[in-house]
Amino acid sequence: MRALSFAALLLAGCATTSAPVAVEAPMVAAAAETDPVDTAADAADDPAIWRNASDPAKSLVIGTDKKAGIHVYSLTGKRLSFTPAARLNNVDLRDLGGRVIAAASDRADVATAHVSLFTLDTAAAKLVPLGRFPVGAGEAYGMCLWTRASDKALFGFVVLKDGRIDQVAIDLSGASPKVTTVRSMKLGTQSEGCVVDDRTGQLYVAEEDVGLWRFDADPSAPVTATPIAKVDGKTLVADAEGLALAPSGRTGGYLVVSSQGDNAYTLYRLPGVTYAGRFRIGGGAIDGTSDTDGIDLMLGDFGPAYPRGLLVAQDGDNAPATQNFKYVSWDAVRKALKLR
Repeated sequence: MRALSFAALLLAGCATTSAPVAVEAPMVAAAAETDPVDTAADAADDPAIWRNASDPAKSLVIGTDKKAGIHVYSLTGKRLSFTPAARLNNVDLRDLGGRVIAAASDRADVATAHVSLFTLDTAAAKLVPLGRFPVGAGEAYGMCLWTRASDKALFGFVVLKDGRIDQVAIDLSGASPKVTTVRSMKLGTQSEGCVVDDRTGQLYVAEEDVGLWRFDADPSAPVTATPIAKVDGKTLVADAEGLALAPSGRTGGYLVVSSQGDNAYTLYRLPGVTYAGRFRIGGGAIDGTSDTDGIDLMLGDFGPAYPRGLLVAQDGDNAPATQNFKYVSWDAVRKALKLR
């Protein structure tokens, strides 16, 4: 018996464990792409979408070039304006009753995180700077906004490179904005992508090599993180990067994540955050995406090419040109994954 046990142990010790295999993902073609950013190598990073409700064809997309500044693009992908700014990384925006505010994580000072604020002049398709505001020690990385439903107060979440998340209150009532850090949360390792569901007040954050976490976005809430999805090498492959939402009803819809490690995008069904499928961008007349950092998604009518919503994804390899952003019809994603 001992000899057999030893042999069995020896065989077990010699056995190799196969690496996880990512779940297959259908291709969804891009409908358009933006003009490339001006700087080479790893430059384009994160987009945000403004929908023109009265004239969807005149909706705008903004996108960061983290080596030079921030661009405004049309729905055809044409660059309409550029605002120079050093090392803006992630960007988000909110339409506050006709005044569109954009906030970006500012990495120009690696010792002190900053938020850069802008007004989006939607008629001129131009970002107007409102100032840079210190948040706390460390290097700013991710950025997302939240409008609290109860009083329409505006908050931002700055994800620092070491996994700390600083929540800031953004007061726009005076002659110049005031940005005040109101609490901090912490994840264990490098994190970046984040998004807040304005309906439910839930903050979702991607810890790149670990998985997805959820926090209560209210500044009076506990800072405890709830794990909701793991980087498993199958449905979500490290690095987990950009996050976006496709809301439906009061609490439903989908959370979309850039599964950067295998050039795919993973969907989770809300509110329970259960796996719902994955897809890749490619297979059309426009080249696909790879190594995607930031994404954004907005539902609604954006015209004939995007009748039910627009997804924008950063493309990490747009050779021979520099990096850019790809536009995808959300309706095409729905059909490819047979979503309800």
